Amino acid sequence: MPRSSKTGGLPVLNDRAAGIDIGARIQVVAVPPELSDEPVRTFQAFTADIERMADWLVSIGIKTVAMESTGVYWVPVYEILEDRGLEVILANARECKAVPGRKSDVNDAQWLQRLHACGLLRASFRPGREIAALRAYMRLRDRHLEYAAAHIQHMQKALTFMNLQLHHVVSDLTGVTGLKIIRAIIDGERNPDVLASMRDSRCKQTEETIRAALVGNYQPEHLFALSQALALYETYRERIADCDAQIEKVLQTLVLDKPLPEAPLGKNRSRTKQTNSVSFDVRPLLYQLTGTDLTEIHGIGPSLALELVAECGTDLSRWPTEKHFTSWLTLSPGCKISGGKVLSSHTRKSTNRIAARLRLVATAVGRTDTCGWRIRSMREFACPVQSCARGQP
Repeated sequence: MPRSSKTGGLPVLNDRAAGIDIGARIQVVAVPPELSDEPVRTFQAFTADIERMADWLVSIGIKTVAMESTGVYWVPVYEILEDRGLEVILANARECKAVPGRKSDVNDAQWLQRLHACGLLRASFRPGREIAALRAYMRLRDRHLEYAAAHIQHMQKALTFMNLQLHHVVSDLTGVTGLKIIRAIIDGERNPDVLASMRDSRCKQTEETIRAALVGNYQPEHLFALSQALALYETYRERIADCDAQIEKVLQTLVLDKPLPEAPLGKNRSRTKQTNSVSFDVRPLLYQLTGTDLTEIHGIGPSLALELVAECGTDLSRWPTEKHFTSWLTLSPGCKISGGKVLSSHTRKSTNRIAARLRLVATAVGRTDTCGWRIRSMREFACPVQSCARGQP
């Protein structure tokens, strides 16, 4: 038996499995030696070469392919192979470390193929195409929000240079009052009485306080910086509106084959609109898509419900139990035990977006009286027996 086909005594579960080492310029593919005279091949990263690689894998009878999540280079390979009808396994790099010895692309591809043939690789979560598109739009929108927030800070810095204390007397610099005054300053208005008269009736500060804050030291370079920051902020707000339109279009496509729930959608528990939420009413679309109102969960509003659907999809069967889902979110404690001693119980570091949002939700819910009772002390929380002994639920 050739050396490359040895599996170290482990049974082969996937005899039609291949492994691909993903790179920025080349893709190295390893297949079982009995399926091809050249079990390891190298393809360029161009689209035509990736399609040729996919056709070759199909022609020799490969059914499933494993690859390592390397940057974003795996995305076009994954999608092209999926279009060819192949089962693609995106493995976590932590779970498929190369065998000790010489490190090369060929060795990595053969190691991936061997692990996948023995069924030792678990597929990372990857939603369907339509949910993946919704997730891409949501992540792009979040990036635009971050960029827009940075330009708000630039506006505050320019105002500080001119000693205009506008951001100290209005709660939101990008609100009705703030933007109206900033646009007037950029257009050449310097009279503090005129600027203060632009105050919105809902503003908490008086007109006299705003007038005192708008007496500044105007300099042309700082005014130029203010105008640039405002223009960039408005540009990103326009891009966010474009993302909202695409998100609404994707959601409408997803609910085309979904029947309307029999029970009508309840009223929104929050009377105020969430900051930086999408520009359309997302609750009816999410209700029809999921068949349940996710906003009934304490701490979850329409924006977070949309993020949950975009990141996790609507089919949660990929996680057998809620414990598996919690572990995927990296919210469950670790379990490193050796010799009967707990070495570490810290949660893993992760960039999971939903995990970060749920941590904020848990903090907010913990400060409210949403369950009809309030934890009176950390001792009662840590020892429910004492709480029940005092007659508390």
